[in-house]
Amino acid sequence: MLFGFLGGSATRGEPDAGGRAHGAENRGGACTVTALPSVGLISHGTSSPTGQVLIEVLAAEVATDLRIRGIADEVMLGHVDVQKPDVDEVIARLPADRPVILVPLLLSPGYHVHVDLAEAADRAERMPPNGDGEPGFGPRRVRRAPTLGPDPRLAEILADRLPALSDNDGVILAAAGSSDERANEACCEMGRLLAAKLERPVEVGFLAGAGVPLRDRVEEARSRGARPVLANYLLAPGFFDDLARKLVDGGTASIGSVSGGSASIGNAKSGDAGGGPAGVLAPPLLTGGGSASAVPPQLVDIVRDRVREGIRAHGHAHARTHQVAPEMLSA
Repeated sequence: MLFGFLGGSATRGEPDAGGRAHGAENRGGACTVTALPSVGLISHGTSSPTGQVLIEVLAAEVATDLRIRGIADEVMLGHVDVQKPDVDEVIARLPADRPVILVPLLLSPGYHVHVDLAEAADRAERMPPNGDGEPGFGPRRVRRAPTLGPDPRLAEILADRLPALSDNDGVILAAAGSSDERANEACCEMGRLLAAKLERPVEVGFLAGAGVPLRDRVEEARSRGARPVLANYLLAPGFFDDLARKLVDGGTASIGSVSGGSASIGNAKSGDAGGGPAGVLAPPLLTGGGSASAVPPQLVDIVRDRVREGIRAHGHAHARTHQVAPEMLSA
């Protein structure tokens, strides 16, 4: 989904007959780079209709914010899995006459960041010039921004999502998990940030990957008579949100395999530890209807800051050639 900014209004643009987004120019195989970059917002992708709508609403809010502040020219939403367009198509469809900043709408830096996004950026930067009208012609200037988390502002959103807590509650950060320890450590850091915000201990449990299983965290809380209260460290409703809900409700939760090398979770009931207090799963970071009110303002702030970090990375590498405007870094 492309959000083009034409004539002072935000519109969802389409590529031209050659497959390029409007505004791209190729002069003898060389791209003329303008000051304002384009932004690719890259989510994981989900088969949940509700999750899809909420991610699109977030992308629209971010696109409007970046336009108003004069930070970016065009913004396109893409995905690393499940949905289309993929990362290669996003890069190809964004204007070729300016740099592309890829912002992962992901909460931690795992397989999709270090492999999928890295390889897509490398392919784009090695693309030979051809001038034949094919999408994404010529080598592209692509920079990858950091993931959304960990960030203290995410702890604010997570805390706001939680119910009123009692001394008998055991707060658990429920994270998707990864086979990449860098992603899991980022989630543990998010748990520390939430603990500081709440001024109480927070355990971290994972729905997949190599970290401590969320199932074990829930069972341990119940075994000591505590109510498991899960801070939902997922961006939107979808597969993992459903899985966490089954765990906290005491149902059977199972997962076969997750793309990106994540491990499997065997069939197990969250009540296997002998029962205990009923648990609570807070809503994910994006929740509610398909309107702007579903997007916490802190989340838009975080994405904007990630775009700025990507612009700074591009500016440091290509400042003299591409003349990145200083005002974009402080808008």
